[in-house]
Amino acid sequence: MKPIRYMHLDVFAASPGGGNHLGVVTDATDWSDAQMQRYAHWTDLVETTFLLPPSDTKASYKVRIFTPQKEIAFAGHPSVGSAHAVLECGLAEPKDGVLWQECGAGILPIRVEGSGPQRKLLLLSPEARVVKTGLHAHPLLAATLDGIGLGKLPPALVDGGRRWWLAECADEASLRAWKPDHSAIGALAVASGSMGLCAFARSSHPDYQLVVRAFPSGVGIVEDPASGAANGLIAAYLLHAEPEGPLAGGYSVSQGREMGHDALLIAHIVNGSIWIGGLTNTVIDGTLHWNGV
Repeated sequence: MKPIRYMHLDVFAASPGGGNHLGVVTDATDWSDAQMQRYAHWTDLVETTFLLPPSDTKASYKVRIFTPQKEIAFAGHPSVGSAHAVLECGLAEPKDGVLWQECGAGILPIRVEGSGPQRKLLLLSPEARVVKTGLHAHPLLAATLDGIGLGKLPPALVDGGRRWWLAECADEASLRAWKPDHSAIGALAVASGSMGLCAFARSSHPDYQLVVRAFPSGVGIVEDPASGAANGLIAAYLLHAEPEGPLAGGYSVSQGREMGHDALLIAHIVNGSIWIGGLTNTVIDGTLHWNGV
């Protein structure tokens, strides 16, 4: 197999090394499904993506997204990171400030704001719906949230691209200090067909208005340092519950500090549309030699 440019990225980072890892194979034209899955298993990253020419003329490029275990249709930080790699490699140019990404979830727009090291990429979140709300919305939910004080909004199951349980916590300090029962979250995820639990708390910090911790036990991950899709669902839930609230126009999110990361995500809400994004840093830019399965 020919040598291919490979990039290892730091997505949604507030400081160097603070975001979520992503591996990007920039030309997977000659790769089989099995080769992609084997390589994603080898990297052992939360997700590895593979760039391809688009099969739809409306798209700027095509991306396939793999966890170490399986291919998934959509995820937030792999989409933003892949768009960063496309721009860095000159594989496509934005039209009217937008790249159009073809993936398993369809053709999705990614806004390009600024240039150079301060360039921000924001993904339009899929439409979301609140499936059910309340502490007793599922028999396992109350036990899963044991040990954490809850905030203003009731817990909710929200579906949009991915399905997550969301829970507002009473304050930033208690959320950051919380030691959840990961086996309980895993049981809830399996029983409800969801990713797991995403907890959030409001903050008065000048740099961010929300703190988020995401526990995607449904896909075998203990905690995620930066969650694009999950933050899109939180924004959708806040907009649904508080359409005139202080966060209805957008806000910034701190995530990952409890696991040694420092991510900053941006939520822009415009005319009911939710855009989630932030900065991406290239950490490694090199040549990949991979001989397949």
